[in-house]
Amino acid sequence: MSSADGRGEGGAEGAPPEQLALIRESVRKAKAPKAKPRTWRGAALAKELPVARVLVDKGVLHLDRYFDYAVPEELDADAQPGVRVRVRFGAGRHRVREGRREGGGLIDGFLVERLAESDYSGPLAALAQVVSPERVLSEELLGLARAVADRYAGSLADVLQLAVPPRNARAEQRPSPAPLPVPAVPEAGSWARYEKGPAFLQALASGGAPRAVWNALPGPEWCDELARAVAAALASGRGALVVVPDGRVAARVDAALTAVLGEGRHALLTAEAGPEKRYREWLAVRRGAVRAVVGTRAAMFAPVQDLGLVALWDDGDGSHGEPHAPQPHARDVLLLRAAQDKCAFLLGSWSCTVEAAQLVESGWARPLVAAREQVRTAAPLVRTVGDGDLARDEAARAARLPSLAWQAVREGLRHGPVLVQVPRRGYVPRMACAQCRAPARCRHCAGPLEAHDAEALRCSWCGRDEAAWHCPECGGFRLRAQVVGARRTAEELGRAFPAVPVRTSGREQVLDTVSGVPALVVSTPGAEPVAEGGYAAALLLDGWAMLGRPDLRAGEEALRRWIGAAALVRPQGDGGTVVIVAEPTLRPVQALVRWDPVGHAVRELAERAELGFPPVSRMAAVSGTPDALVGFLAAAQLPGDAAVLGPVPLPVTDAGRPRRVGAPPAGEHWERALIRVPPGSGAALAAALKAAQAARMARGGDEPVRIRIDPPDIG
Repeated sequence: MSSADGRGEGGAEGAPPEQLALIRESVRKAKAPKAKPRTWRGAALAKELPVARVLVDKGVLHLDRYFDYAVPEELDADAQPGVRVRVRFGAGRHRVREGRREGGGLIDGFLVERLAESDYSGPLAALAQVVSPERVLSEELLGLARAVADRYAGSLADVLQLAVPPRNARAEQRPSPAPLPVPAVPEAGSWARYEKGPAFLQALASGGAPRAVWNALPGPEWCDELARAVAAALASGRGALVVVPDGRVAARVDAALTAVLGEGRHALLTAEAGPEKRYREWLAVRRGAVRAVVGTRAAMFAPVQDLGLVALWDDGDGSHGEPHAPQPHARDVLLLRAAQDKCAFLLGSWSCTVEAAQLVESGWARPLVAAREQVRTAAPLVRTVGDGDLARDEAARAARLPSLAWQAVREGLRHGPVLVQVPRRGYVPRMACAQCRAPARCRHCAGPLEAHDAEALRCSWCGRDEAAWHCPECGGFRLRAQVVGARRTAEELGRAFPAVPVRTSGREQVLDTVSGVPALVVSTPGAEPVAEGGYAAALLLDGWAMLGRPDLRAGEEALRRWIGAAALVRPQGDGGTVVIVAEPTLRPVQALVRWDPVGHAVRELAERAELGFPPVSRMAAVSGTPDALVGFLAAAQLPGDAAVLGPVPLPVTDAGRPRRVGAPPAGEHWERALIRVPPGSGAALAAALKAAQAARMARGGDEPVRIRIDPPDIG
């Protein structure tokens, strides 16, 4: 036997003196044994407020409530309302040892409040762990999250997943900077171009809570104007929150805020910042070190202290709609915040949505617009090319580009870059009157009519067939399928203008800015880069591709896209020209020519009020397999004034292709029903759908049923 083996068998007795000394020292320094971590068996409870009310991170509706846990004495100091905790969840009623419930899996949650005693009469499980003493969930944020969950028939846990970013330990360890003193009241600047602009800033600076729908003039000045509104709110000693559609726009507002306020007075919350930096900025806001925030969609929940202003830019952009449950829209969340915090509200855009027009029409907000003389001075000249012009234009038939467009491009390239907006591919066609181009709609529910191949017309909302359609506007009986897809490409324009560089901006690569030198910039809607000094001209091609979408918002969305591109063009006085290829008699085209998006939105709102369409009415979309959908609708106790449209089949998603938000899983056949209620019944509808979904989940329904309140794409 070797000496090594002998030492191995002898244990500590055969160990060298150095090892024995080390063992004795370790034993001497060892503390008394603690209770088993995360079960705290036998551990004493907190002497005061020994019960913690916890919201567990389980997004299922039938568990959308608080659960009580015992607070071990060792966690008493850190277990404060608003901190992140870990608890054991799912332990059986009979798994009790020494008066403490044990078992279940570890799950994250938020400690909502501390109590002296629990409403639950049985034994409580103990808090397993306080993840961090950082109090990230305030009472105001919890109340907002609950209001959002109730409005959208969702769970509180799902909303808090959107509202509170994931923890980053390194960011928590870094202290936030000291708050800066209140800035001075800003000058009105370019707000003087608006009739009530200076008065709006003065109301903000004096601590008031004005509510306005702002129709911004074309050009780049809107960033500076938004920054001055934020500065006015900060000058009153309050905070401000600005939500914009994407990171490119956020960077422009960030630069404007820095120019107006200086460094260190605002936080930028975007996904591009990365998890650590974004959480560090979020913590600075939560701790009160920073009072102003600009960010993308998730920033709508930013915990700004003493909120004085909430502002939203371009509320019609689809990026403001959250794709994750319960799918809230930034506009509605900021409206809830304005009511909850009694603060100012500013909804700004170059265009105007129907929802914005309704806020003004109801008297809840005031219009913030410029006089017509100012609009004509700032806007470019808009010219149209319709079907009749194309039929008479030999150049258009040969080259698929009207002569007027060629002339505008050639003249514009002499003075600077020219923007060419090309619609995306993939828009689904809908039917319209061949004579007056009015959309073909169902006689029963006013939904859009579609025709697949040689089939009869069918409503995409209620599913009824329409065998004897005629146009209520002109009495015509002939239909036309509206044009779809993009036919002009960068290659074609490059061949037409071989000496001019062609740049593209779209899904693969989105440009932020381009220089002011002559160039052709081909872009899809929403991806248009900003040109230094503005574009000399713009072409808006294939207008029917956007107007032909089978959607209630097709005209509103087309006008928003066109105005978004045209607003980047120089004013008419500087030679700025916009040419749109679309029928000039159509309402959205006329609104663009007159630069009157507000008038267009007001007329759309009046028509929707007559037909009972959103936003005048509230609507919910419920989708699932046919059997699951029928069972859900039968079990739901809907309000008495609810009208159910459908169900109708949803398009089947092909395997391997990207799936749209809310679309059924690949290869599955789903149906959708629309539920419509009049004004005042929206809360009752959401509560009924939430209760039906919770009951269904509690029974263990296998087939999914999806609910979306106020869906943006109802057809």
